[in-house]
Amino acid sequence: MTIRDVINILEEWAPLPYAEDFDNVGLLVGDASTNLTNILVTHDALENVVQEAIDKNCNLIVCFHPILFSGIKRITGSNYVEKAILKAIKNDISIYALHTALDNVSHGVNYGMANALGLINPKILIPKKAHINKLVTYIPHASVENIKEALFKAGAGQIGNYDQCSFGVSGEGTFRASKKANPTIGDIGVQHKEPETQLHVIYEKHHESKILKALFSNHPYEEVAYEITSLQNVLQNVGLGMVGTLQESISEVAFLKHVKDTFKTGGIRHSALLGKPIKKVAVLGGSGAFGISQAIRSGADIYITADLKYHDYYKAEKRVLLADIGHFESECFTKTIIADYLTEKIRNFAVVLSEENTNPINYL
Repeated sequence: MTIRDVINILEEWAPLPYAEDFDNVGLLVGDASTNLTNILVTHDALENVVQEAIDKNCNLIVCFHPILFSGIKRITGSNYVEKAILKAIKNDISIYALHTALDNVSHGVNYGMANALGLINPKILIPKKAHINKLVTYIPHASVENIKEALFKAGAGQIGNYDQCSFGVSGEGTFRASKKANPTIGDIGVQHKEPETQLHVIYEKHHESKILKALFSNHPYEEVAYEITSLQNVLQNVGLGMVGTLQESISEVAFLKHVKDTFKTGGIRHSALLGKPIKKVAVLGGSGAFGISQAIRSGADIYITADLKYHDYYKAEKRVLLADIGHFESECFTKTIIADYLTEKIRNFAVVLSEENTNPINYL
């Protein structure tokens, strides 16, 4: 098994196109064609974690946070980023980061938070927008079912909890083949009329190349007419944060204590207590100030996230309780989620959970 094989497994689970535009995900260090020894799963790929990988005979580190986030012009070992990269390169250790690709899937970071809190029927808090396209093409009636099947297999026709979705309109196509053509239907120099179906299918953008390949491979025409448009639909099962309900209502103070124990945080910064029980809970791992308004719109009684600034707390507007539990703490279940998935998928290699604590923040 090569590192590329592991990457394929990870990207089927957390597709890189789901990552936010600002992010730096995927293979950051190393050669994907290298044969795999073992895998070390960690939160942050720091220098001490690279040493741990060396000690445990792991030549692939799968991390949540990317060690390379912004561009660098030299690698001299002058800071913690360069030290980790140098050590990895010198010892043929590859580093792969998931970050917001895993944030945006329904089984990722925020699921870990929701599951730990025992939320019922958690749903995506901020569904992903501008990620769905529509393909329209024109097919002879006799070939419609074959092409639909190929397109569905390539990832087309999925929206929310439904798959194999399409729309067809019957009509008549006309064309005339030139002397340079090699028509499968019709004769050269003669206008041909063919009963056709105008087929519409939607798909997530990252499936586009596979879908077009399936279209061209299965369409009987020498020249395939098609058009692609971007849709406004949101991906209900893809996006940031989650919101769900507790089995029973609980007081604010009691729930905050429960959150503190669950996430093992040294302290919780929160907005003013509202004096009402907690029933509906919104969560968003990592820096989540941008999700406050959506948490309010969702009707959440509390919004649990991290990295809130002074003025962010005013945005609660006495409509929601804001709780900042710490960046690392909000994502504390993430590396276990990654390790469990890889262990399930890869049986012949060790998937090692890092023992290094990479949380840079301490509490007095």
